[in-house]
Amino acid sequence: MSPSFRALVLIAFAGRLAAQLPPAATAQIDTAAEKALADSGAPSVSIAVVKDGRIAYVKAYGNARLGPATAAQPEMRYSIGSVSKQFMAAAILMLVEEGKLSLDDRVGRYLPSLTRANEVTIRQLLSHTSGYQDYYPLDYVAPFMQKTVTADEILKTWAGKPLDFNPGTEWQYSNTNYVAAGRILERVTGHPLTAFLQARIFGPLGMSSAIDLDEKSLTESDAAGYTRFGLGPARAVAPEGRGWLFAAGELAMTAQDLARWDISLMEHKLLKPASLDTMMNPVRLANGAPTGYALGVGVSDANGHPRLAHGGAVSGFVSSNTVWPDAKAAVVVFANMDGSGAPGAITSQIAPLLLAEAEDPQAAQQLAQARRIFSGLQAGRIDRALLNPDCDAYFTPRNLSDAAASLGPLGDPESFRQTSVSLRGGMTYRHFQIGFKGKPLHLSTFTTADGKLAQYLIQ
Repeated sequence: MSPSFRALVLIAFAGRLAAQLPPAATAQIDTAAEKALADSGAPSVSIAVVKDGRIAYVKAYGNARLGPATAAQPEMRYSIGSVSKQFMAAAILMLVEEGKLSLDDRVGRYLPSLTRANEVTIRQLLSHTSGYQDYYPLDYVAPFMQKTVTADEILKTWAGKPLDFNPGTEWQYSNTNYVAAGRILERVTGHPLTAFLQARIFGPLGMSSAIDLDEKSLTESDAAGYTRFGLGPARAVAPEGRGWLFAAGELAMTAQDLARWDISLMEHKLLKPASLDTMMNPVRLANGAPTGYALGVGVSDANGHPRLAHGGAVSGFVSSNTVWPDAKAAVVVFANMDGSGAPGAITSQIAPLLLAEAEDPQAAQQLAQARRIFSGLQAGRIDRALLNPDCDAYFTPRNLSDAAASLGPLGDPESFRQTSVSLRGGMTYRHFQIGFKGKPLHLSTFTTADGKLAQYLIQ
């Protein structure tokens, strides 16, 4: 395939994906990505968006490599760091389904030399409640990590130390847990971890880009990793030595392939419903306190939607993977600069575009109406035909005068987006964020069953 023909195919493919998102949404994603690159200094980001259970948008921005500058492309791999942990957790759950082990098995059954191994369970490894000390807490590659290491050597050093706390009594993120889980999987199956993941997850899902960085390195066709100190220039970084990422952060892939994994979670493709419930149910400590972390994923709530999220950070790269299973939505963002906040910033801008549309069929109409009303208020006017009697009484001449005096000078908003929708008091309750340089405003509205506004309140 010639380079020019290949480019045309990629453009056509991207166009088909992007058509599933409204033009206004894709424009907001473009703006969010460009701003995040400018704010963070990251050379590039790669994004994949899932909407209604389908990959709806795939695009890369900036330069994947510097000197010479090489434009980022969606088919380029990025290291995903600790987002790899959810694959490790899923692999263990597959073995549980097959009766080959139990989450409540003691680690000592498989790795008897580890500290207090007969008191620590596999579930505690996967939920970071074991007490094993983290071998990679630093945000840079220390000199000792530039040398090759084996998983057993990591465990001998860090899982051979006294526990940081009694098993199950505290939550503390530790990469050592996942190295232990990876070695347990290898001992149970008799196969290397990578081979298991390829046969059971990557192959069935068509994730052809996925590689294990302990076995293969990123190439000139992939993104390169960078770092910076303070506000200094981007500097190329060397990756961790071979072996240091085993089972804890060893994977690299395209954003689109990670989105395929997210869809598999929504559709229960690889794991049974009971296993997925276990994977997504936050673990509690021995005293009953919640941790907010399940097995390989953090669990929280966003606008009434359960949210699964995990970030990753390794030498030169950061990543973010966020899934809203009930909304059939997900956002994947990779950046090729360690310490960059770009993935989180971009995800926070894309999420409302997906969640509001997924839950609120009137989202586009209500957003347009909210913008029109705001413009009118900037001039001291309001269309009273849109209001119910209570809201009509609220907009007194004084309030309209205050609106014109305070909002008019702000000019046109830089952004205007719906951030949540819910039901309350028999009405639809919506929140919007109106963006101005240095002065974000929050708008809340109540809409009655007949479509009238009972509230339009700016604060």
